[in-house]
Amino acid sequence: MSWGVGLAKGVGLIALASLGIAGCENLPVKTGDESAKTVATGSAGGANSENVNTGLERCARPFGTVAIVEDQQSEWYRYLTREYHLTSTVPVLRLLIQQSNCFIVVDRGRAMNNMMQERELMQSGELRAGSNFGKGQMVSADYSITPEVLFSQKGTGGIGGGLGGWVGVVAAVAGSIKTNEAATLLMLTDNRSGVQVGVAEGSASNTDFELGGFVAGGLAGGGLGGYTNTPQGKVIAGAFMDSYNQLVRATRNYSPQSMGDRGMGTGGRLAVEGASQQGGYQGQKMSFKQAQQTLIDLGYLQGTADGKMGAKTRDAIQAYQRDLGLPVTGVLDAATNAELTKH
Repeated sequence: MSWGVGLAKGVGLIALASLGIAGCENLPVKTGDESAKTVATGSAGGANSENVNTGLERCARPFGTVAIVEDQQSEWYRYLTREYHLTSTVPVLRLLIQQSNCFIVVDRGRAMNNMMQERELMQSGELRAGSNFGKGQMVSADYSITPEVLFSQKGTGGIGGGLGGWVGVVAAVAGSIKTNEAATLLMLTDNRSGVQVGVAEGSASNTDFELGGFVAGGLAGGGLGGYTNTPQGKVIAGAFMDSYNQLVRATRNYSPQSMGDRGMGTGGRLAVEGASQQGGYQGQKMSFKQAQQTLIDLGYLQGTADGKMGAKTRDAIQAYQRDLGLPVTGVLDAATNAELTKH
C-alpha cells in the first residue's frame, strides 16, 4: 500500500467516525440492522425458528430437556460484568439452544420465581377457578449446561504494526485497531447421576476501531445486554456458538463411559492403600456354583453345576471370555464375574 493511498483511507476512516458521532442524534432507527447483530440472531418458537445463523448446528429431535446454570459468583462472571459491562450469558445461550432444537430449555432462573408465585396465588385461592396451577405440571431438567468464559481480553493485538507508514493523526487510527479474542467452555451434566456427559471449548475473535470515546459497534447495552452491539460482546457470543456447535457434534456421536467390570461410582480402579475397596463387582459377586449354572444356561457348559473347577468348566470360561472380548484367563476373575451377573 502506497503512503498516499494509506493516508487517504485513514482520513476516510476518521471522516466516517466523525460523521457517526456528529449525526447520531438525527439518524433514523433501523430495526433488524445487520451491524447490530451478533451470531445469536433471529428468533425461535417451539421447534421452529426464523433468521437463524446458518452456522448453527441443528437437530431433528432434542436430546432432552436442559437448564442453564451460570455461576454468577465466579471470577470470570465478575470480570465479564465489571470489565466489559456485559450481563448474563444465559439469554444468548437460550436463544442458540432453542434455535438448534437439540435441547428443550427449561427455566430455573427468574421466570421460575414467577412460576412459584403463581402457584402460591393458586393455593391462596386468589386465582380464578380452572387456572390449573396445581402440582405435577413442571418439566424436569434432564441435563444442565454450565457456561464459562475462559478469557476475554480486549486489545490483545492489533494490525497497527503493518501501518507504520501512516503519519500524524492517521497514526492514531492505526494504534486504535484492537483484536478482541474470547474462549469459552460449555459443560453438559446429567442431572440424575451428576455425571458430566459432554464438554466443549469454543473461541472467536474480531477487530474493532477505537477513536477516543468512539468504538465501532457502539457502547454496552441493547436487548442482549451488550452482546449485540459491542465488539467484546459479539466475540464472546461467537465463542459460545462455537463451543455449543462442538458440544452438539460430540453429543450426536455420544457413547457412554463405562467402568466395564464394576458399577460406576462404586469404587474406582485406582486403589489407595488402606482404603476400603468394597462395592463394584464385589458387592454383586456370584458364587462359583452360580457362575457355572449361568454358563450352563448360556450353552457354554454341559452337565450340572457342582461348584468345582474342572477342565470342562475352564474351557467354558475361556470360550465365554473369548466371545465377550475379555482377557482369556480360564478363571472366574472380576471382569468375567461382572459380565455373568448381568444374565
